[in-house]
Amino acid sequence: MSQSSLEVPAAVSFEQAIALTESLLSQIEAGSLSEADIATAISALVKTENGARGFFVTYLTSASSAADSPSAAVVEALRSSPEIVSELLVKNLAMSTAQAIFHRRQQKEDMAKGSEQVSRRTKKLIQLVDLPQVRDRAQQLMQSAKTGEGNYKGFLERWNYDIEQKQAICQALEQIN
Repeated sequence: MSQSSLEVPAAVSFEQAIALTESLLSQIEAGSLSEADIATAISALVKTENGARGFFVTYLTSASSAADSPSAAVVEALRSSPEIVSELLVKNLAMSTAQAIFHRRQQKEDMAKGSEQVSRRTKKLIQLVDLPQVRDRAQQLMQSAKTGEGNYKGFLERWNYDIEQKQAICQALEQIN
């Protein structure tokens, strides 16, 4: 692995994580990294919340086809930080599902399709990493969406999701359980 291009600082910022993930995806597409190098870089990124957030925002929205077919190295690396990864996977699935509805209401079909792509990629990662923490958090988020209470009440309120969006989030989360 090229130390200069993919060395992840211990206190990686969100912005640094985005740049590192962009570089990582380019190198994956070029075939210039080994599976071990990919796993090492992603494991280092998802070790912190900033790193994981930057990784997911870039990976899930990327034009790179590598994000459509995650390798075993990607999956194993994501499993290395189950608490952070499971939280972000569940939230990304919820947010992309709700955003697709929002964009359609605004007649922004291209943006809705982008949100659906993020949702599809997130579901695939959820299935591949197969973490019990994801199922637990999905249950908690569904409970909050249905009752307006619980661990994800603040998350749902912060994004101001309406009834239709909450129902769609529940449907998406039910599909992964």
